[in-house]
Amino acid sequence: MFDVMYKTDGIGLAAPQVGINVQLMVFNPVGERGEGEEIVLVNPRVNKYSKKTLLYNEGCLSFPGIYADVERPETVKIDAWDINGDRFTVNLSGLPARVFQHEYDHLQGILFFDRMSEQVLDSIRTELQALEMKYEEKTGLPSPEKIETQKQKKVATGFGKPKAPVQLST
Repeated sequence: MFDVMYKTDGIGLAAPQVGINVQLMVFNPVGERGEGEEIVLVNPRVNKYSKKTLLYNEGCLSFPGIYADVERPETVKIDAWDINGDRFTVNLSGLPARVFQHEYDHLQGILFFDRMSEQVLDSIRTELQALEMKYEEKTGLPSPEKIETQKQKKVATGFGKPKAPVQLST
């Protein structure tokens, strides 16, 4: 996972981003192999978020080229297991806290634009739609967002079930 993260100029990566359905993340706030600390967190859990928050510009390897302001707690206290299977607790602040929270969100099925204000989201909507179209053209598949929207419409309409009972003739 570190190889993928470094090749894409990232500073963090969650296992689900590369198709691995486990609670695992890696990060290196420096973003350079051989510099800074390479951190592997297995089954991380948040113990406490600070009340103080900071607004900071974030990007995401799942949405290349899109950057926008996201508000997050300034510090976070976590429990996790390391790569050797040892459990530990740590307080993170600054960039490591932000990277952890971003990757932890991926493990919870939350994307960075889910944390953006409506105003910020509106400012990048065109870029997101362009990325969605590029994905559909490249793969020939609808984006996961379109699939989810279609699923919600089907649930709301009863999966095409007529609104009034159908009278059967005898």
